[in-house]
Amino acid sequence: MATLEELRIQLDQVDEEMVHLFEKRMQLCREVGEYKVKNGRRVLDRQREKEKLLDVAGKVTGEFNKKGVQELYEQLMSMSRKLQYQQLVEAGALGRLPFIEIPTLNTENARVVFQGVEGAYGQAAMREYFGEACNCFHVRTFRDAMGAIEDGAADYAVLPIENSSAGAVNEVYDLLVEFENYIVGETIIPIAHTLSGLPGTKIDEIERVYSKAEALMQTSHFLDEHAQWQQISVVNTAVAAQKILQDREKCQAAVCSAYAAQLYGLEVLVEGINDEPNNSTRFIIVTNQKVFLKDASKISICFELPHESGSLYRLLSHFIYNDLNMTKIESRPVEGRNWEYRFFIDFEGNLEQPAVKNAIRGLREEARNLKILGNY
Repeated sequence: MATLEELRIQLDQVDEEMVHLFEKRMQLCREVGEYKVKNGRRVLDRQREKEKLLDVAGKVTGEFNKKGVQELYEQLMSMSRKLQYQQLVEAGALGRLPFIEIPTLNTENARVVFQGVEGAYGQAAMREYFGEACNCFHVRTFRDAMGAIEDGAADYAVLPIENSSAGAVNEVYDLLVEFENYIVGETIIPIAHTLSGLPGTKIDEIERVYSKAEALMQTSHFLDEHAQWQQISVVNTAVAAQKILQDREKCQAAVCSAYAAQLYGLEVLVEGINDEPNNSTRFIIVTNQKVFLKDASKISICFELPHESGSLYRLLSHFIYNDLNMTKIESRPVEGRNWEYRFFIDFEGNLEQPAVKNAIRGLREEARNLKILGNY
């Protein structure tokens, strides 16, 4: 029996041959790419790849080797596609990316909409991004805010997309797909919840607590200490504060900000009831124009995948190959198609960068319904 060192020497010899053949294969792939660029052919040929995988699997023995050689060739063909996407981009064949680069956002006299009422965290985020004196109005729902932009009643909307403890705001993700509106900015604000009620309210008088569903989740530890309280969800934390004022019942309280409590004449009964002391929410700035700032450094996209093994892995490889740092991934079920999902991804980059163009070209060819949600 050969020693370990002798076996390693033999492996090195095989590897040297494989590296030489790999370079030869990639040169042929480059020539294939040149032909496709010249003749306007698509990079991805699914039928050809399926036939190739079946062919190579039939040339080896044993189930382990069959699966192994198919995995090897999936990677080889993936590298070939990425090379060819790069050639297409270099030839200027990226395809239609109708986003216009601008130096700054035009916010002078802009109308800004937020969801909720006066005192909402969305209003705080709006002021943080646009300043105290911005021309603004509020609507009842996230859908109403998106509709206001689409109809031209507003130039920008400020919407929550993610909370550090409660996670994604799923409705907003779905609306980004449904509406032709795009992200052009973001801002993160701290969230500090209070329990507030009518002046003079005692804790032992409370029977019902109102707030936004996410706010109730973010204060669950405190609320669980008062399991006898009925928790009732409303569209916004400030709406909850407004309701307490309107109903004027001491058996009711709101989970809301101190600012909302002050605005509606409530008394803060308990401060700092967040489960997480460093709780914060990321808000996105949305418009109906396909624009991005010159110094934009984050891109949000979404796409659907074929319901087959390895499809997500193959799509994510485009980020790895192009040295793009993916910062977030979320999934949402595709309406009307059981067990199929739409993926939302944030990654670092700018739409003018060659690596980004190369990755998007590959994603566009291999994913379903790719949508660029914004570069900001």
